[in-house]
Amino acid sequence: MPIRPLVLLLILLVSPQLSLAETSAASDREAIGAILDDFHAAADDADQDRYLGYFAEDGVFMGTDDWERWPLPEFTEYVSTRFSSGVGWSYTPEKRHIMFSDDGNTAWFDEVAVSSRWGRFRGTGVLLRRDGLWKIAHYSLTVLVPNENWRDVAEVTVKGFADRAAKANGPSLEESP
Repeated sequence: MPIRPLVLLLILLVSPQLSLAETSAASDREAIGAILDDFHAAADDADQDRYLGYFAEDGVFMGTDDWERWPLPEFTEYVSTRFSSGVGWSYTPEKRHIMFSDDGNTAWFDEVAVSSRWGRFRGTGVLLRRDGLWKIAHYSLTVLVPNENWRDVAEVTVKGFADRAAKANGPSLEESP
C-alpha cells in the first residue's frame, strides 16, 4: 500500500505532538530496551561474548558489594570465570525508565529487575551512542530493601563490614595473646 508512507509523512508534518525527534527517541527507547533485555538474557544463558559485547570499551560494571567496581577488562575476567561452568545469573526486568540527553547520544536508565533466587534489584546505567550503536558505559546493580526492613538489613551490613575490616586489619591488641 503506497499510500501508508504518505499518510505517515503527513501526520508527522502536521501533528504538533509528534516531532521527528520524538519518533527518533521512541525508536531509540525501543532499541535500548531490546539491548537491555538481551543483555540480561545473555547473562542468563552464560553467553560471555554476547553479554560483554553490549559494553563500551571503557565500560564499568558496579556490583552489589562495596568493592565491586569493575572496569571492563577486570569484569571480563570475572565473567569468563563465572560463565565457564555454563551458569550465569538471571535478572528479569520488571519495569524500566529510559531518558536521553538533548543531543540524543547519551541515554540513562533505571530498571527494577527480579531474581527468583535473590529478590528485587535496581539496575541503573548509562549508554552512549558510538558509531551508530548503543553501548553500555556504566551499569550499577543495587539490592532493593523494603523501608520497613531497613533496620534489620542495616544491622547485618554494619556488622558484616565491621567483621571484614577487622579481618583485614588483623587481630586487635585486645585479641592478642
